[in-house]
Amino acid sequence: MQPNIIKQWERDDLIMETFPIGSYQCNCTVFYSKETKEAIIIDPGNDLETLLSYVRARDLKVLKLLHTHAHFDHIGQSGAIKDQLNAKIALHRSDLFLFEALFQQANFFAQPVGPYREVDIFLEEEQEFGLESVGLQKFLKTMHTPGHTPGSCCFYTEYFDGPCLLAGDTLFSQSIGRTDLPGGDSHAIIKSIKDKLMVLPGETSVITGHGPCTAIGIEKKSNPFIC
Repeated sequence: MQPNIIKQWERDDLIMETFPIGSYQCNCTVFYSKETKEAIIIDPGNDLETLLSYVRARDLKVLKLLHTHAHFDHIGQSGAIKDQLNAKIALHRSDLFLFEALFQQANFFAQPVGPYREVDIFLEEEQEFGLESVGLQKFLKTMHTPGHTPGSCCFYTEYFDGPCLLAGDTLFSQSIGRTDLPGGDSHAIIKSIKDKLMVLPGETSVITGHGPCTAIGIEKKSNPFIC
């Protein structure tokens, strides 16, 4: 089964595609080279078969799995994906306690997850990622935005026609991420959004962790949680 692509950008050799996946329809984003087929996946979710179907249809070589945070609906099948595709798991160290509790998370919501596997790369503020095989070494920058979880991160790129933020569950259209789960902090999420996200260009497209996309300018003017 192929996922429903809700956003697609392309420039030169690089393609970016976003689609909802898994039991809570988290927005998964894939960057890949048309030439080498090497790919980076952000938030692969907890639906292994759909993700693998997408990868195989495009004959992708997945190098890294980047995660905005460690809630099961965003990272639930990353261990199985790592096993099958030999991809490296990247997560902020502050969310390691959540990832290590993956099975407890899933059991609480009665949802399936794959095996737990070790984190290969611990994300850091302003850490950059790219696809070196096609000369794209620094098109994606990490922003540590705690609040939804202690290790929540966003990813920012200016490579395509306009700037784009992959916000995970930190910022939504007319809303923000919940903070009532373990590690959540309502003061921290507001600070993260105001200090790091609202200072981005107003035309920045925002791919949220779930639901519709938005833009920084729109949220700055009308999001009731931060206005």
